[in-house]
Order: sequence, then structure tokens, then C-alpha cells
Amino acid sequence: MRNVAVILAAGKGERAGGGVPKQFRMLRDGRTVLEQCVGAFEASEQIDEIIVVTHPAYVSAVQAMMLQCSWAKVTAIIEGGVERWESSWNAVHYLVTNGFEADKTNILLHDSARPFVTERIIGDVCRALREAEAVTVAVPVTDTLYIVKEGRLTDVPPRSDFLRAQTPQAFRLSVIADAFRQFMAAGAMQATDDVGVLRHYRPDVSIRIVAGDEANRKLTYAADFAQ
Repeated sequence: MRNVAVILAAGKGERAGGGVPKQFRMLRDGRTVLEQCVGAFEASEQIDEIIVVTHPAYVSAVQAMMLQCSWAKVTAIIEGGVERWESSWNAVHYLVTNGFEADKTNILLHDSARPFVTERIIGDVCRALREAEAVTVAVPVTDTLYIVKEGRLTDVPPRSDFLRAQTPQAFRLSVIADAFRQFMAAGAMQATDDVGVLRHYRPDVSIRIVAGDEANRKLTYAADFAQ
């Protein structure tokens, strides 16, 4: 199987501040978020290729970064969409139309805003894909959760029933491509994540859970960069 990591870096990241999209903001070690993120997959022996999806205005900046960092596994930099699902679909469509065998290719869709993804997570996801057609990463919920209706607490569900989603979310290319084609044909145009698309349009596909890591946190707000 061919394992292709897709780094989704097309968002504006306005909540993070800093005057630039958060994928181009500097981390405390002097590297940008995107450099850190791509570097993690570049270093993994499980990953064969990397594709970066970015905003059309930043394609040249990512190309320059690729040369500066000598990323050997980055084979394409493609344009993303306004919504996250559009960027995921653009990546899936790119693979399907550029000679990647759908039944012999795994696609790992990862948010660039999670630059601290570990080698263990990447490896576990790729190993799970040897048998499973869909894999996602999650961590336990530690806070108490409330069910709220119209501003009033209506229930306190058991935490054991919930996990917090992380990325990468990974799939056999044939499976996620079929789910996205149905999604597009339905004109839904709304999806929180790629697992949600698969779950709705290919409910026959079992989704395996791989343990995440609190280190694989998402950078969302300005304070996240100070940690």
C-alpha cells in the first residue's frame, strides 16, 4: 500500500491572531507551524508521499518553504477551498485523477494546526490501515459534559461514551473518494470532518480508533502559541 499524507493548510486561522495564517506563524523553536507539521510526516518511515493543500495566495510561499526545508517526500502543492471539506475533496480528487490506484493507496488527512503529531500516532494509523479501510485518532474526554437545550442543562452523559477527535483521519482512497462523490452529488456542502462524510455516505465501512496524544493538540488561539 502507498501511504500519502495530506497536510491541510488552507485556512486563514484568524482566531490565532499574529497577522498571518497560523500555519505560517513561528513556534517557540523558530520553525513555522507548517514546517513542524510537514517535518513530522517527512521523518516517518511509514509515509511514502506528502501533499500540501494551501490557499491559492500562498502556493508560492509553500513552494519556497519546500525548497528551503529540502522536503523530499512533498510531491505536490495544491490549492484548497474556503471550507475544510473542500480542501479534503481537492486532495482526494487530485489523487484519483493523477494515477494513484484507489485500492492500493491510503490517504492520511491531517490538519496543519496540529503540528506536534507524533511518530507513534502516524505509525499506528498506518499499521491500522493494513487491515482497516478507515482510521481516526481520538483521546479520552476528561471534563464533565453537559447536554444543554435552550440554555438549560438537560442531562450529564457519562464521559466514557465520548472521545475527542484528533487527526490524521485516514482512509483507503477508494472508500473516501466514493463517500465524497456521494456528498458532492447530494449538494450537502456542510461537513465537520472527513470521518463525518464517510460515516454519513458509507455507513457500511467500519472506522477503527487509534489512541491519540494530548501533545497532538490543535493550535487555535493566540494563547496556544505560548505553551
